[in-house]
Amino acid sequence: MRVLVVIPAYNEEQSILAVVDSVRAAGYDYVVINDGSTDGTLDVCREHGINVVSLPQNLGIGGAVQTGHIYAFERGYDVDIQMDGDGQHDVAYIPRLVEAVEGGSDLVIGSRFLEQTDGFQSTRLRRAGITWIKGCIRRHTGLTITDATSGFRASGRRALKLFSRWYPSDYPEPESIVYAHGKGLVVSEVPVVMHERQGGHTSISPLKSVYYMIKVTCAIAIEGFAQGRRR
Repeated sequence: MRVLVVIPAYNEEQSILAVVDSVRAAGYDYVVINDGSTDGTLDVCREHGINVVSLPQNLGIGGAVQTGHIYAFERGYDVDIQMDGDGQHDVAYIPRLVEAVEGGSDLVIGSRFLEQTDGFQSTRLRRAGITWIKGCIRRHTGLTITDATSGFRASGRRALKLFSRWYPSDYPEPESIVYAHGKGLVVSEVPVVMHERQGGHTSISPLKSVYYMIKVTCAIAIEGFAQGRRR
């Protein structure tokens, strides 16, 4: 399979080079999607000859990821791997994601919670939110996804085609799972280990976390009801 690693990056000048170096060392094709960063992310990419698509303004994670999906789909890749630019995701687990696509899955989520590990498990508050989202997805789709907010994931050719046409713009990870499932795609998880971010700061403040939970809950419910009506 032709594999492309898509690295969305917003203000990741402290970590982006190390992330790209790890992908290069593993032998994967890659592209960094610079999402209108206001720090030196783009300068680092240019200085070190990094393959980068630079968006003229910040579109948010959904717009950046969809740009990567379009890039992969139009260039004929069989699968793309979404991998954060902050160093949380480990290139060593990419083969697990790819193998799941080879086994018939269209969208594969890298989960911290399928196996008991010593890796970074996020804060207690965020784990509570992830558990809530897990219940919402199961209620509306019947799927059990243990780490629905994970940004470490693989999209096969059918998912690339779907997501190139439409992708959630705001906090897209859980909603994209429900959307893909509703379109008949096979969604699965594989266990991975994650690390704490190697630089920069999270864009999700406590106030945004409240908005995130309300928005994602509503989006999942609306998509779930829409799928029920289509049946």
